Amino acid sequence: MEGGKPRVFGIVGYKNNGKTTLVVRLVRHFTGRGLVVSTVKHAHHTVDLDQPGKDSYEHRRAGAREVLLATGLRWFLLHELRGDPEPPLEQLLARMSPADLVLIEGFKRDPHPKLEVHRAERGTPLIAHQDPSVLAVASDEPIPGLDRPVFHLDDIPAIADFVLEHARPWP
Repeated sequence: MEGGKPRVFGIVGYKNNGKTTLVVRLVRHFTGRGLVVSTVKHAHHTVDLDQPGKDSYEHRRAGAREVLLATGLRWFLLHELRGDPEPPLEQLLARMSPADLVLIEGFKRDPHPKLEVHRAERGTPLIAHQDPSVLAVASDEPIPGLDRPVFHLDDIPAIADFVLEHARPWP
């Protein structure tokens, strides 16, 4: 962290192109090198980690704005928006504990540095063509003529080095 702000780098791409797979491989690589890594994942659909009938669910259903659930292995903080707008990435990052690096999956409209995951068989267009914050692409095929680096999806060491070189404090 520099000046109390985490160094961030994003992984973007269209659905089913392998963003999560790459994030998981990068987290394993970085933690294997001794770095403290956190992640932020954006979902476009409704997700609920809590289940009906559980005490924490009942607390939220009763109207609690936040419920912190703690166990001997981990803790969760559930925050209900209750009609408020989704918080911007900056607010979410401010709530996180210090880390050497935060990998952000999604949030493709935010200006942080990013790498795009692209798979030929998916047939999706490249985000990199319209977004200058996409600094490189990881793909299962060469992309001739692209004006930025293209890494093979399996070249985790090279992708990791690129990520560390280009990660920046937010904002």
